[in-house]
Amino acid sequence: MFQRFRRTRLNKHLRALVRETSVSVDDFIYPLFIRSGEGIKTEVSSMPGVYQMSIDEAIKECDELKSLGIYSIILFGIPDVKDSIGSDSLCEHGIIASAIREIKKVHPDMFVVTDLCFCEYTDHGHCGIIDEENETVNNDATLDISGKQAVIHAKAGADMIAPSGMMDGIIETLREALDGAGYENMPIMAYSTKFASGYYGPFRDVAESTPSFGDRASYQMDPANRREAIAESISDEAQGADILMVKPALAYLDIVREIKDNTSLPMAVYNVSGEYAMLKIAGANDLIDYERVVMETMLSFKRAGADIIISYHAKEVAKMLQSK
Repeated sequence: MFQRFRRTRLNKHLRALVRETSVSVDDFIYPLFIRSGEGIKTEVSSMPGVYQMSIDEAIKECDELKSLGIYSIILFGIPDVKDSIGSDSLCEHGIIASAIREIKKVHPDMFVVTDLCFCEYTDHGHCGIIDEENETVNNDATLDISGKQAVIHAKAGADMIAPSGMMDGIIETLREALDGAGYENMPIMAYSTKFASGYYGPFRDVAESTPSFGDRASYQMDPANRREAIAESISDEAQGADILMVKPALAYLDIVREIKDNTSLPMAVYNVSGEYAMLKIAGANDLIDYERVVMETMLSFKRAGADIIISYHAKEVAKMLQSK
């Protein structure tokens, strides 16, 4: 009787040849949090190794990222002044538009993605214009200003737009706005299946975007709804999305796989702040083999079907891959 070869007996070169899933530095997009000023690089206590930084420091950060082989970033803005409609995000001289121009001036080879939302820019911390009568986001009013924000990002030099607000019809709205402004080839990476999750806590520290009242459950996905989650992504594909996303990643790998099996579009996952912070804390307390668990986590994303990983671990993973 023939016996299958045992993988435990394979040398490392043959193991690499027969490995079904691999992680590459090219898989990653690294988040940067930008605020006004100069020489600012402030570590966030709930997310060790993650910083709020001024544009000049972000430019230096891009130097380090490129030395590690990471050429893709996603920008989040923290304005000095917030108001009810997030005016800074609708201004050509706002924090993100300014950051795009300055980064592209020094690093034209850096692929710059912009997170398109309003929670970082509004004084109430919600993802759009509030309907005062029922204290929830007015979907249609938010769609209108979302199109304006997308065009501002495109004019500033963004390479891809990533709307995270989860408004109904957002992809179709952005596609029409971008096409109408002459940006027909601007790709859109949809936060197409974004759950109302408890894993976002530390992000709200770094982005200063905690809602001042209520929560975001009215416009984010119920974690219990598998079929609806898949339908949301398929709907965004029909509206013109170029890339689909599941956020958070780790607790929703079943959703990643099911969407991947139902679309030909590339799939992204967002390895969110709570997932990152848990591993950081566990590693700092010697509860896990930190590097091994980080890499195992990244492999799980790829194995589930992710083509792109947005992760605060990206620099660490790049260093791990270089040391192999």
